[in-house]
This record gives sequence, structure tokens and C-alpha cells, in this order.
Amino acid sequence: MNIGFVGLGAMGLPMARNLVAAGHVVAGCDVRREPVDALAAAGGRAAATPADAARDADVLILMVVNADQAEAVLFGEGGAASGLKRGAVVVASCTQPAACAKSLAARLDELGVLLLDAPVSGGVVGAEQGTLSIMVSGPDAAFDKAGPVFDVLGKAVWRMGAEPGLGSMMKTVNQLMCGAHIAVAAEAMSLAARAGLDPRLAQDVLMAGAAASWMLGNRGPRMLQSDPPITSAVDIFVKDLDIVLDAGRDLKAALPLAAAAHQMFLGASGMGAGSEDDSQVLKAYENLSGIKVPRD
Repeated sequence: MNIGFVGLGAMGLPMARNLVAAGHVVAGCDVRREPVDALAAAGGRAAATPADAARDADVLILMVVNADQAEAVLFGEGGAASGLKRGAVVVASCTQPAACAKSLAARLDELGVLLLDAPVSGGVVGAEQGTLSIMVSGPDAAFDKAGPVFDVLGKAVWRMGAEPGLGSMMKTVNQLMCGAHIAVAAEAMSLAARAGLDPRLAQDVLMAGAAASWMLGNRGPRMLQSDPPITSAVDIFVKDLDIVLDAGRDLKAALPLAAAAHQMFLGASGMGAGSEDDSQVLKAYENLSGIKVPRD
């Protein structure tokens, strides 16, 4: 298939490389030159603009950060919508409010283009290994056309329904859980350190029992590193939990744990850690408790 790919970040670049390795023709575009060159070196085509990436594409994947970026990529200057052929499928894999996914679908429909609202979960490791969990909503015709793409990128492809926005709402629920799990893991490490426990040993104990979680196992060790690699920033969860809380207000659903987690990520961002790995929400707890958790 001819695939356009916009957003070659920490997850987007390995996803695009996997599609090239699977035999697809991939044209990639990003605001930074380095990942575009890296995709070209792997056998893809360097695209100068989103419209260039969309040219001749059967499927266009948007692996951007949020709804504003998706809007700009599609309808801004040099936007991809102008380069899409009728019958093409746009796969929007950004984290965005459900209402934004519905709006994009309506605008693309006027151009004869189909939208799949398809956010992903699984992080950089899932992107590299092709084991992402993909939450898809949209028309059956679009899903059937994009099926070979999902086969390469994900191990679990969830059909959330035909209505655009259901995929994004599922990702919203997912991010509530992820943000709360990271925050509570940081809270546990703060308590362990204040009580004089070895936080590394505490993590081993927790992961061996009923308190274990994927986020504790993944983010916990990075909380104890002085300069951990950045796979997802603190400010990403400030944004994502904003979306969660907005959804709760719209639906009149009380989300007290999401609100508490949001405050901790916001506090860490306010301390200057917004661009650091999201595990460093721990710094907000350290600031509250007045104790430093030992790090490597």
C-alpha cells in the first residue's frame, strides 16, 4: 500500500519503519529533519510537507500530539487534505477529545475521504515491536482498507464502533488509568522513602504481589534514575488528564482520582519538570513531603 505518515517522533518513526519493513511504500513527514532522513535511510520516502506525504496515499497516518496538530496537518498551510485522493483513509492516532475526532471526520467526508479515529497505547516499546493496542472507531469500509496497516502496527486492534469519537473516548479512559497509576506509584515511592525503606526493594515487593501494575513496572525504575530516558513527558499527562477532566465535565461524571493525579503532574510541570519523563511526577511528591527519594 501507499502510506503517508506525519509525525515521526519517538513512536511514529519506529511505526513507519515497521511499515517499510513489511513492504509498504511509506512517505514520511515531520517538523524535524533528522527523523525524516532516518526513515529515508530505512527505505521510506522523505516528504517535504504533509500534502507531499499524502500524495497518492491509500492511507495517511497522523501520529501527532493533539487535536490542534491534527487540524494543522490536515487543513493548515501545505496541509495533507489538499493532497488526498477520494477514497483515501486518514488514521488519526493522536490523543484528542472525541468531539474533535467527530469534527475531523465531518470535514474529511466533504472531500470524499474517510476517517478512522484510532489512538494507540503501548509506548515506544510497543511502537518498536509492533505490539501496540489500537482503539479504532469509524466506518467498516475504512477499517477494511486500513487493516493491513493495523496488522503491522498492533497486536490488539479493538473495534470500538462505527462512530468517530469512540476510539478517542476509549483512549481518554485509558489515559485516566495510566495517569493515575503513574501518580500513585510515585506516591508509594515517596512514602517508602520517608519510612526508610529501600525504594528499589519496595518496587520488587510490590511487583511480586497484588499491588503490581504495568505502570509501576515500567515507570517505577525510571523514578529512581537521576536522568531517565524520556518516553513520555510530564506535560503530556498534563494535557491528557485535561482531556479526561473535560470529558468528565461534559458527561457529568465525577473523576476525583483523575483530578488528584492531574494536580500532581501540574505541580511537577510548575517546578520545571514539564519536559522531563513523566515518571518525574515524583518530584511533586518530593516537594510536598520534603524528602528526596534516592536515585542512581
